[in-house]
Amino acid sequence: MGEPYYITTAISYPNGKPHIGHAYEAIAADVIARFHKAMGRDVRFQTGTDEHGLKMAQKARELGVTPKQLSDEMSQYFIDMCAVLNIDYDVFQRTTEPQHHSASQELWRRMEASGDLYLDRYEGWYSVRDEAYYDGSELVDGADGEKLSPQGTPVEWTVEESWFFRLSKYQQPLLDLYRDQPDFLKPDSRRNEMAAFVAGGLRDLSVSRTSFDWGVKVPGSEAHVMYVWVDALTNYLTGLGFPDETPEFAKWWPADLHLIGKDIVRFHTIYWPAFLMSAGLPLPKQVFGHGFLLNRGQKESKSLGNVTDPTELAQRFGVDPLRYFLMREVAFGQDGSYSPEAIVTRCNAELANSFGNLAQRSLSMIFKNLYGVLDADLPAAEADTALEVEVRAHIVTLQTTFKSLQFSDGLDAWMRAVFACNQYVDEQAPWALRKTDPQRMAAVLMTLFRCVRTLAIAVRPVVPASIDKLLDQMGISVSQRDFAALDDAGWFATLAASGFAVAQPIGAFPRLELPPEEASA
Repeated sequence: MGEPYYITTAISYPNGKPHIGHAYEAIAADVIARFHKAMGRDVRFQTGTDEHGLKMAQKARELGVTPKQLSDEMSQYFIDMCAVLNIDYDVFQRTTEPQHHSASQELWRRMEASGDLYLDRYEGWYSVRDEAYYDGSELVDGADGEKLSPQGTPVEWTVEESWFFRLSKYQQPLLDLYRDQPDFLKPDSRRNEMAAFVAGGLRDLSVSRTSFDWGVKVPGSEAHVMYVWVDALTNYLTGLGFPDETPEFAKWWPADLHLIGKDIVRFHTIYWPAFLMSAGLPLPKQVFGHGFLLNRGQKESKSLGNVTDPTELAQRFGVDPLRYFLMREVAFGQDGSYSPEAIVTRCNAELANSFGNLAQRSLSMIFKNLYGVLDADLPAAEADTALEVEVRAHIVTLQTTFKSLQFSDGLDAWMRAVFACNQYVDEQAPWALRKTDPQRMAAVLMTLFRCVRTLAIAVRPVVPASIDKLLDQMGISVSQRDFAALDDAGWFATLAASGFAVAQPIGAFPRLELPPEEASA
C-alpha cells in the first residue's frame, strides 16, 4: 500500500435533513479521496454526524421524541444521502456511540492534566443555532433591534456554572502556527481572517453546560455535559480507536485534511488546535474551509422556499453529472451558484457533447469499421504522437491542480485535452480515410482509443460510475484504472493481444433535459 492519507469532512448536525451544502462537501471529499487512491495513496475517509447539543435537545422536545430517537432517525438520512451520491467513505462516525464518549472524556482528562480547565461561572451571549459563544463586540443589530450573532442567528444571554478552557494561553502558539505553517489553513483568506481574530485577543472558552443533559458527561463532574464542539471535534480521533494506542491511530493521525465549510473555520483552526496542543497530540496537517453553494445566487432558507434536497437533484440529473457540475462550476474555496439550467448547460456541453460524444464516436467507428479489433502494431504519424503528448500534459496539470484542491482548474485542463482530441478527429476525418487509406484510418482510431482511456482514468475520481461503464466497454480491467496505469507502456499491446474486441458502445453520458416547467420558466 502507498503512503497513508487521512481525510475527514465536518460531521453533519442532524437536526434537519441533508441540504445541498452537505452534499457539496461530501462529494468534494469523495473526489479528493478517490483522487489520492488513484495516485497510489492508502486513503482513509471519515464522515459522520454530530448528534449532541442544545439544538438537538430542543428539536427533540418540539417533536415529542427523545434526543436519541431523533438522532437515530436523522443520521440515517445522511447515511442514505452518501449512498445515493456514491460517497465511498471508510467510517461513518456518530457521536452518540459509546467509544466516542470514551474518546471525548479522555481528551478532557488530558486537557485537565495540563492545567487548562477550571470551574467558574459563565455569563454571556450564546447562539443555540450556531452552538457558539460570542463576545458582545461581535454581535450585530437585527431589524427589530434584537441582538444577532455575526451569522445573523438569534443569541440569548446565558448564566450558568461552567468549566472553562484556558484558550487565552494559546494565543501566541496559534499565531506561531499560522506563521510557521501557512498551509495549515487554506485558502489564504481564511488564514488571514483567523490570524486577525486571534491577534485581537482570546478569552477563555466555556466548555460545559448544566442547563441540559444531552451530551458527553464531564468526567468527575457529572452535572455537566461537554460543550458540543469539544465532543464534535474529537470525532476525528474516535474512529482511530483513541485513546487506545491502536495501529490505526499510529498510522493515520495526524489527519492530512479536515474539509469543512467556511462557517466553522473558527472551531477547527482556533479551538481544535488549542485542545490538541493542551492534550499533547499532533495537529492536523491542513484544514480547508470551502465556500457556500447559492441557489440561483441566493442562500437557501426555508422562509424563501428554495431549499434543495440533494437526493432529489441527483435523481433528476444523475449522480455523476451533479458531481461533475459542482467540482467544475465552482472555484473551490469560493462561494458558487447553481441552478437546474446551469447543471444542464454545463453537463451537456462538456460531458455529453464533448467527451461523451468523443468516446461514443471513437468506439463506434472501431466497432463498425474494424469489427471492434484493436491493433497495437500500426505506425504512428506525427499528429498521433503530438496528440497523445498534449493529452498527457493536460492530465499532469489536472493532477497538480487536484493536489492543491483546485478542481475547477483541473477539469478545465481536462476539457482542453478533450477539445484537442475532438479537433484531431475533425482534422484527421477517419470517415473519409476509410475509403482512401484504411490503415491510416485504423491508426487514427487506435490513437483515439488510447486518448479516451487516458481522459477516462483522469476524470474517474469525479464521475466514477459513468467512467467505469465506459472502461468496461473498453476492456480496461479494474486494476488498471489508476494514474499508475497511464505509465504502463505495454498496456495497449497486451489488450490487443488478449483478443478483446469493442462491442457496440452504449453512451456513458446521455444529454440532460430540463423539465418542461423549468425550461419555460
